Amino acid sequence: MTDRFDLTTPAERWLWKKDTLKEPTLLQSFAFDEVHQHLYVLQLRRGGGAAGDLCLNRLDYRGKRLGHMWLRGFGHGVSMGVQHASDGTVWIWTEADARDGYGRGVTRFRFFDGAVRTREHVKVRHPIPGSTSNQPSVCMASHRIAVRHRVDGAPRYRVWDLDAFVARDYSTPIADFPQTGAHPDPRIPFQGYALYGDHVYQLAGTAYDAKTNPPARRGNAHLSCLDIRTGELIDRQRTVAGYSLDHREPEGLAVRHRSGARLCLGLGSGRVGERRFSIYFKPRAS
Repeated sequence: MTDRFDLTTPAERWLWKKDTLKEPTLLQSFAFDEVHQHLYVLQLRRGGGAAGDLCLNRLDYRGKRLGHMWLRGFGHGVSMGVQHASDGTVWIWTEADARDGYGRGVTRFRFFDGAVRTREHVKVRHPIPGSTSNQPSVCMASHRIAVRHRVDGAPRYRVWDLDAFVARDYSTPIADFPQTGAHPDPRIPFQGYALYGDHVYQLAGTAYDAKTNPPARRGNAHLSCLDIRTGELIDRQRTVAGYSLDHREPEGLAVRHRSGARLCLGLGSGRVGERRFSIYFKPRAS
């Protein structure tokens, strides 16, 4: 599959100013269970950033919370994925084995409302030995998994066939290339990514700030697209989606590939302790 999303198309609103996450913190990333029409959202627990403590929320497609889990010592939640196994099992993929707040590996587990998971409860995978800041993204359309990671501090992507990865065969990745082009200003923080077919989509930007990123300029958030076959930056566009939000911090990307593919962008808003989230989307190019 080679079709990609048109980053120049104006984004459309899907969910708006929802306050249904368990914690009053910003969303960090999200992913879709399109079989059961569930939206999974990761967020940091209050005061848990340094320890890598996360809250995983399960919502319906209207944004109503259906349950949550606690993930202790997992990471920062920059990205996540949902896998549908051939036997019907739904697996959640996240980073794991946190040090300094970021995962040194990845793991998968099943969702159980109210459950608490620690490193001892899951089987952590370290597909890139010695790497840090491991963050997974799953594409069920191409049946692949990507892991963003850092080697000697430099961010990279590595992509595998999902079945091979599940079998712990990391020897023949489909792609391995450095992260590039997320924002015109390299100082602007990375805020998430999503794998879809032969492309990786990236999000970078900061919250509104009266001096450095005033609301009147409608933000500095950028979306970009890399070709995993070459590592080349294919496109990068500023997005003003949700510019009327207060705070407006870009957080997380995910793809819905059924019933008309959509590249979905998360935005946090609201005051500290009363955060809300919104999700916008862009359609795939025809």
